[in-house]
Amino acid sequence: MLRRTFAGVLAGTVLAVPMVVVAPSAAAAVEGQATTLTYDDSQAAEFKSAVAAGVNVWNTSVTNVRIVKAQPGQRVNIQVVADDDWPRANLGPVRPTGTVTVWIGREAVDQGYYTVRIAAHELGHSLGLPDAKPGPCSSLMSGSTGGVSCTNVQPNASEKAAVQHNYAGTAQSADTNAVLPDAAH
Repeated sequence: MLRRTFAGVLAGTVLAVPMVVVAPSAAAAVEGQATTLTYDDSQAAEFKSAVAAGVNVWNTSVTNVRIVKAQPGQRVNIQVVADDDWPRANLGPVRPTGTVTVWIGREAVDQGYYTVRIAAHELGHSLGLPDAKPGPCSSLMSGSTGGVSCTNVQPNASEKAAVQHNYAGTAQSADTNAVLPDAAH
């Protein structure tokens, strides 16, 4: 009898205590909610493999956005074009309803810059990262100021954090169309 009374009192107490809901961690909240962007490399000519490697850099570095190759008939968010000028890109962050262009310029390649670094750097612009010039090789967004011998393709911690923020639902949703020329210095 005492047991029932205690259980009844305990049950009444539990029901009277308001529930506290604990929000999941930020990392857990992001899972399954990544923004998906598509890219088209049909005009990337000899740089298709460098573009695919640059896409892989971002897909393995951040979780709030995923870049996938567009299927026929699918909307393209990032158009990649090879040309004879210096590499450049529209500044994002591009959204699933927007479109930006990345130009992989042969001028930088002819000067000896690493094609995968160029692709990852220009894709970084599409994801909303400005140039960080002058800068060391350890900064992907330092671009050409990292030097011709720089082959680092990995964004640093602050670059990753900025892209995570850009696609965490807190950035403005409007696309910009500014073209960022990556002039050699």
